[in-house]
Amino acid sequence: MNETLSIVIYVVIGLAVIGSLAALLVRTRRTPKGMYPATRDADDQPGGSTAVLDRPGTAEAEPDSSVIVPDDLRDLEEAETPAPVVETPEPVQGRLARLRARLAKSNNALGKALLTLLSSDKIDEDVWDEIEETLLLADLGTEPTMELVDALRERVKISGSRDPEEVHAMLREELVKLVDPSMDRSLAVDRHADKPAVVMVVGVNGVGKTTTVGKLARVLVAEDKDVLLGAADTFRAAAAEQLATWGQRVGVPTVRSDVDGADPASVAFEAVKAGIDGEVDTVLIDTAGRLQNKVGLMDELGKVKRVIEKQAEVDEVLLVLDATTGQNGLTQAKVFAEVVNITGIVLTKLDGTAKGGIVVAIQRTLGVPVKLVGLGEGPDDLAPFDAEAFVDALLS
Repeated sequence: MNETLSIVIYVVIGLAVIGSLAALLVRTRRTPKGMYPATRDADDQPGGSTAVLDRPGTAEAEPDSSVIVPDDLRDLEEAETPAPVVETPEPVQGRLARLRARLAKSNNALGKALLTLLSSDKIDEDVWDEIEETLLLADLGTEPTMELVDALRERVKISGSRDPEEVHAMLREELVKLVDPSMDRSLAVDRHADKPAVVMVVGVNGVGKTTTVGKLARVLVAEDKDVLLGAADTFRAAAAEQLATWGQRVGVPTVRSDVDGADPASVAFEAVKAGIDGEVDTVLIDTAGRLQNKVGLMDELGKVKRVIEKQAEVDEVLLVLDATTGQNGLTQAKVFAEVVNITGIVLTKLDGTAKGGIVVAIQRTLGVPVKLVGLGEGPDDLAPFDAEAFVDALLS
């Protein structure tokens, strides 16, 4: 009996102890009063008890002054953002030689085809038809093609020679005449007495216009010119950011708007004003890419030019064309020429096989020289155009 009573007493004491411990644990797990945020998240259900203290994508929480920062963290210095590395562009002469070599490698199909046909043992009408077709496929254009074929016909008939070297010399002379080395291909980028030179760069979407502005800035920096960029292409998302990145790579500042769709003329005006105040050598204005049949956008381009001219003369208007677009590029060029006074052509993507004839066609159509050519995707793959070197590359 006594043993049974003792066991019951021990069991009751054990249960009392276990109950006390359980109550203590429940109290310690309750959230102290005042720990929940005053405002619940929108996805919290009424009556719920979950507090979301740090949800990704929501507004940052206010600093909590009650948080204690350990002493060993207070003396740590804030990490500094490393300054961007300013690149040194390749000298113009060096890149020109490299681009000539690349042009010769990629475009010599045209020269080889012509030399093969002209060196045939028998040059009959079928051969001349093939020569004509080859030139047309190279985007030379109908009128220049007929001129070249007629000139070659006459010279081959007079000389009667089939010697490859003589044929090569004849073909080179006639092609150089068509490309016209007498055209002034210099860029008007030298500072005036009290104002910078201003260069507008125009062109349709997709031809590499903004990239060309960035590469042109590298060309000018390589010539020790102080350059400023104006991001007046406000219609294309990220165009200003893209241009600013090009500028940062060579230490060139960019004037741009922080408002999407800002007035392009206003940005151009501010860029030229900053160039005047900063006494820079050259201001490059990147204008909005546009389809040539959009009348409103073409009017906007004319407005940009007029606004710029309230402060400084526009020294160059460079039209960027994709060499692979062929005759469509000529249509674009004609429309742009009606809106602004184009002073020079920049041909990009001139690395498509046998497309070199577009140089002649564009110059003939506009009476405006090709001044710069781009042959690749590299940052220094833009160089001044040289007529004789171009022809030599085609025929190499």
